Amino acid sequence: MDFLLDFLSNKFFLTAMASWTVAQVLKVFIYAIINKTWDFSRLFGDGGMPSGHSATVSSLATICALTYGFNSFEFAISGILAIIVCHDAMGVRREAGKHAKLLNLLVDSYEKFSKNELPEVVLKEFVGHTPLQVTTGIILGITCAFVMHFWIFI
Repeated sequence: MDFLLDFLSNKFFLTAMASWTVAQVLKVFIYAIINKTWDFSRLFGDGGMPSGHSATVSSLATICALTYGFNSFEFAISGILAIIVCHDAMGVRREAGKHAKLLNLLVDSYEKFSKNELPEVVLKEFVGHTPLQVTTGIILGITCAFVMHFWIFI
């Protein structure tokens, strides 16, 4: 029971999860504004504005910096993790989304002009992020970490 209480009172975990939650909720609202329809699957979906992954890891790195300093191993570990995650969101995952979109289009075209049907598989296209989405996630994560550090965990 102490483990659970310790875990749920861990300011690093709570800060990262708060940033992720805010990003995912914003993602639903921004999607609704742009597409004129509500899609609550965006709460747990990848891709979109802002990047929940970037918000999560940047808030973790920021709360580590605020708590232990920029010369701490905690900041070094979380900072490197943040760089890798943000880079991956704009790189490999974004390209995977582009490939999925193209493959889905090719399958649709093939089925329209062919008598053969392919197995029903639709690849997920919304997996990566644009640089703006990642930057917005980073700003959101840093902001959440400052709020948590200076107003919640005083």
